[in-house]
Amino acid sequence: MKKETRGGFYVSQIRQLSNRIFEKLLKEHAIEEFNGAQGRILFVLWQRDNVTITELGEKTSLAKTTLTSMLDRMSEQGHIERNPDPKDRRQTRITLTPQAKALSDTYDKVTAQMNEMFYQGFSDKEIDQLDNMLAKVLHNLKQCEE
Repeated sequence: MKKETRGGFYVSQIRQLSNRIFEKLLKEHAIEEFNGAQGRILFVLWQRDNVTITELGEKTSLAKTTLTSMLDRMSEQGHIERNPDPKDRRQTRITLTPQAKALSDTYDKVTAQMNEMFYQGFSDKEIDQLDNMLAKVLHNLKQCEE
């Protein structure tokens, strides 16, 4: 491995900058119902609704304490509902409300804009390579966390 690498530094900067841009785009599209971090949770639920908190944590990489407090706020805002799992009383399932489901199309437009900015100047091959490399880094980090 090279002695000096900057990948982690770049990823950190990309995260900070993309979060600021994403929040700005949400405001431009008059999405005031949720913030970017909550949008990450909603995005996962739009893909697959009615998941356990554990599954949601795995898909968002949010710590359980952070996720719990965010879900509390989202429940108060009317975006999600907590339901007991009929097969396992120890589990709680998170489902979207009709109000949150209705926000999906606008959110998809914001996400498309972010993707255009993110991958500007990349070929399809480069996009695939970058996505694969980032997935590998994510996998490596998840293994180290366990």
